[in-house]
Amino acid sequence: MTVWLQIGGRRRRVELRSSEGGDATSGALACVVDGMPLAVEARLLRAGVLSLIVDGRQYRCLLDGDVVIIDGQRSAFEAADPRSLQARQGAGAAAEGARAVKAPMPGRVVRVLVNVGDQVEAQQGLVVIEAMKMQNELKSPKAGKVVRIAVAVGDTVLAGGVLVVVE
Repeated sequence: MTVWLQIGGRRRRVELRSSEGGDATSGALACVVDGMPLAVEARLLRAGVLSLIVDGRQYRCLLDGDVVIIDGQRSAFEAADPRSLQARQGAGAAAEGARAVKAPMPGRVVRVLVNVGDQVEAQQGLVVIEAMKMQNELKSPKAGKVVRIAVAVGDTVLAGGVLVVVE
């Protein structure tokens, strides 16, 4: 996931990815700020609230609409929408093979709208996750059959975590 933070009048690009071996509970992240790698340990405490450890110092991170509050300082942020990026990459690649629907941001699963074996249409809702006090319905990238559901209601997920696979 890529987010843009407005800090002290300067716009910074922040890229977040799950580290190898990291999961929703361990929360190890690979973080790159303006092209410079940064080691971050993150734990999703509840939807919209993260605990971050950077260079041995702990920060509480609260997502509030289009503002993030870190250590008491408010900064505007904007998340790049990976779903729109997928759409720009072309629908041709989606026609063949299995496609995983991934969480665009950390959050909590509030509804699973399909079952394994269900036939779905392109753009049909599959899973609803709550993040930053908003619910986001994630849709099928293609028509096909649901072959795997990797989450359940109440699960916490990190950005990039697989939710459902459609074949």
